[in-house]
Amino acid sequence: MKYKSQKVAYWFFALSMLLLSLQLIYGLIMGFAHAGMDGLHEFIPFNTAKAVHTNLLVVWLLSGFMGAAYYIIPEEAQHELVSVKLAYVQLISLALVGVAAIVGYHFNYWEGRKFLEIPRPLDYLVVVNVLLFMGLILMTLFKGKRKTTTALVLTMGLLFAALLYLPGMIHFDSQVLDSFFRWWVVHLWVEGVWELIMGGILSFLLIKLTGVDREVIEKWLYVIVGLTFLSGILGTGHHYYYIGVNKIWLIVGGIFSALEPLAFLAMALFAVNMYRKGEKKHPNKTALLWTIGSAIVSFVGAGLLGFAHTLPQTNLYTHGTIVTAMHGHLAFWGAYAMIVFAIISYALPNMTGRKFYDTSRGRMAFWISNIGMIGMTVAFGVAGVAQVYMERKMKMDFMTVQKDLEVHFWVLIIMATMFIVGITLYIIEFFKHGQPNDEALEINEFIENQ
Repeated sequence: MKYKSQKVAYWFFALSMLLLSLQLIYGLIMGFAHAGMDGLHEFIPFNTAKAVHTNLLVVWLLSGFMGAAYYIIPEEAQHELVSVKLAYVQLISLALVGVAAIVGYHFNYWEGRKFLEIPRPLDYLVVVNVLLFMGLILMTLFKGKRKTTTALVLTMGLLFAALLYLPGMIHFDSQVLDSFFRWWVVHLWVEGVWELIMGGILSFLLIKLTGVDREVIEKWLYVIVGLTFLSGILGTGHHYYYIGVNKIWLIVGGIFSALEPLAFLAMALFAVNMYRKGEKKHPNKTALLWTIGSAIVSFVGAGLLGFAHTLPQTNLYTHGTIVTAMHGHLAFWGAYAMIVFAIISYALPNMTGRKFYDTSRGRMAFWISNIGMIGMTVAFGVAGVAQVYMERKMKMDFMTVQKDLEVHFWVLIIMATMFIVGITLYIIEFFKHGQPNDEALEINEFIENQ
């Protein structure tokens, strides 16, 4: 930590850890319901648990991205955040929106659109919150001494994410139009602009952890940005197969969906190559583990597994099945959750001055959570393939198939428990560091110069 205002990031990271914990609880509720143990149905129906689970995912990741921006931008721009007080106001309002949404879901007060269930009045509060956040980031960048490619790509990703939220607020009576613009939010976030955010954070971490020249790393970043825009934007067409749009989207969506793994492959090669070139032996091995791990796991989850089921010939059968959950869980974990964990692992010792780097608990958190997630992915995959065969090929009744799949969800629950153990270890490590302090400013100079 080089600037006092970077301490704001800690509280965004802390909010992320809280919301992640809640998300895992609701995920377990859904897992038990799938396994035939739906004892909480009267209080928390499956549809409510699903809405809370998916929306908590979005909010805790956004909180992590915002914390990353509040930590990275002042350091990259070489300027204190323009207003620390407004950043705390933005944090509180973000937390209130998240809590209000969860309460609303439990009282059946929500929009009936998949992944965009947040009640409409809260949409406007989200817009105000994000405008305040972007104002603080852009003003800090504008007043700063330098404008790096890393900072610009990260800011561009955050700005586009904010703009692409707006189409999801428009209501259409036509189901086709509504679905068309809904995917502008859902797909262009997770397979478009969020990749820019990931790329910006990845670039910052590799510069700090490997010692490779900034120019070399940022040239790779341009390649990633180009691949993301080329494949991610037009790849949106693979969501348009079944909503009544022109048939051209079948071709466009198929071709560019096949190209989407290239962006994640570039990220994986980028990270591993920079690590190998690095001459700097930074002591924070935990942050390096999460950074390289994020690039590799995102290629497998978002790239290869996405490719495996979004091509038209395959998606004809896998669309709307558990196969989607297989891809979604590993993709979100590798591409976005792990990069948030990486920036927290790097920033936390710098903010607190407590150098708990290569601890056994930190390593265990990484390996246990990743093994648990891979196990969950396999369980989802086996259940999904079985569902596709029985439901789409054998034409069996939906509920009969769900009953037959229950055994797979017991495997899922076991692996999810393992995953939660890993996350719990990470959260313990997070709070073990304590809270940020100004003394850390003096301590970090030695580490940065190693």
